[in-house]
Order: sequence, then C-alpha cells, then structure tokens
Amino acid sequence: MIKVIAVKRVREDKLQEVLRLTKEMVEKTVKEEGCISYEAYQDIKDPGKITMVEAWESQEDLDKHMNSDHFKRLVPLMADFSEGDSEVSILKRLF
Repeated sequence: MIKVIAVKRVREDKLQEVLRLTKEMVEKTVKEEGCISYEAYQDIKDPGKITMVEAWESQEDLDKHMNSDHFKRLVPLMADFSEGDSEVSILKRLF
C-alpha cells in the first residue's frame, strides 16, 4: 500500500474556488481503480491549509492517477490559487 499526504496553502481570496476544485478531484478519484481512500481535510486553526490524505493499492495505481485527465486538469488550476510550494510525501508501509 502507498500513502500520500499532500499539504497546500491556499490564497484566502481563492479558498472557495479551491474547495470546489478539491471536491471535484475527490469525487472523480475515489472511482479510480486502486484507490483505497482519497480524502481532503481543512486545518481547524488555519482554514487556508488544505491536506489531502490518500491510500493506493500500488505505486502503479498512483502513477495512473497522476496521469488521469482530471488530475492533469485540476492540479494546475489549484496550484494557480496556492501560495508557495505544496509539500507532498509519498510513503510506503513498513510494518
């Protein structure tokens, strides 16, 4: 199993737009083969901090996701509304 944790900071004036795009990403991604879970979280103390927590059956499934039409369309749009670089960790389970 592969886990992904992606954290991004969203510009305050674009938060609602990013939330709409994020919802679309979740709705499309959970239907993908190999997706175990795909969830979006908003920091309680810092609403502009959005964290995606994903679980994939394999690296190959994650690679397919990152090459999907919706990923290629939505991620650049969300990046346009973000501040700074996103922090992405791709993790494999040890135990």
